[in-house]
Amino acid sequence: MSEHCANPGICAAPGDVTLQWLQAVLNHAGVDATLRDFTADRVGTGQVGQNIRFTLRYARGVGPGTIVGKFASDDPESRQTGVALSNYLREVRFYQELEPTLDIQTPAVLFTDINPDSHEFVLMMQDLAPAVQGDQLAGCEEAEARIALLELAKLHGPRWDDPTLFDYDWLGVQSDESRVMVQGLWDTVFPGFMARYRDRLAADHVTLVVGLNDRLARYLDSRPGPRTVTHGDYRLDNMMFGGPYPLAVVDWQSPGIGLGTADAAYFMGTALDPEKRRDCERNLLGAYHAELERYGISNYSFESCWSDYCRASFAGLVMAVIASMIVGQTPRGDEMFMAMARRSAAMAIDLDAMDRL
Repeated sequence: MSEHCANPGICAAPGDVTLQWLQAVLNHAGVDATLRDFTADRVGTGQVGQNIRFTLRYARGVGPGTIVGKFASDDPESRQTGVALSNYLREVRFYQELEPTLDIQTPAVLFTDINPDSHEFVLMMQDLAPAVQGDQLAGCEEAEARIALLELAKLHGPRWDDPTLFDYDWLGVQSDESRVMVQGLWDTVFPGFMARYRDRLAADHVTLVVGLNDRLARYLDSRPGPRTVTHGDYRLDNMMFGGPYPLAVVDWQSPGIGLGTADAAYFMGTALDPEKRRDCERNLLGAYHAELERYGISNYSFESCWSDYCRASFAGLVMAVIASMIVGQTPRGDEMFMAMARRSAAMAIDLDAMDRL
């Protein structure tokens, strides 16, 4: 690839994409080829964004046959959520500023930019086909969970306990202000969540959710421990298995600074049915911890890792309660959030997480 060319500018909606703009994206990425025409088709199951696959045909030279563009959601409620929570800003800044310092596999980016005032953005990236997207509803097997946890260590390890992470002012960080915000969101949506979904939850899960409602402030209290980069939504729908890589992780709309084991607990509690998780979770967390040690991390024992993991087992449940009520409601979304809630509730019960509060 040749040296990158001028910034193509932000094309904020799929319907506004033109041949000339796509040509500018390719030129920016150093692709020496001339486009003849293209087609566009929606792919994926994003709640806060929409992904479009562009099939490219060339008049001269050789370039990628397909690329994927990510744009703001076309659902007004979901789009407003993305703006209000800075999801779009964080994803663009992640790829621009932080991803090059990490080892976790992500799609290669051809071009991304955002207007920080309007939050209009675009993200043009490598098409990972024929990779297969993880399925949040179906869950996964132990083998896929192992791959995901080993890849997670490649996110956490490189910037483990790195104080310069706080120089990224767009990264989410736990603070008094953020705890008040999450508590406020929860308090706002919790009655509606119970009205909409209570009958879809088992009785012991309802008891747990009500108990968490009473103790949420304790769960949100800052915990001591080493901080690192966190994904914030590390689940199967945001993972692409196979294709160019064994696993590539997408959807970087919620990166933050926190305890890495929160990502691990969130994944295990939402990806595996309880019976499968019970059989393998301690071994898989051990593999994750061993991978961290390969980065020279020696001040974080497995016992500390396990304790943090157990306490964080509410993570998927908290996300399901809040997120289900602040994005546009869809049948698939309802099923996904319920799968997350049920599995995470079972995990929290198994690990006596309420007693840790």
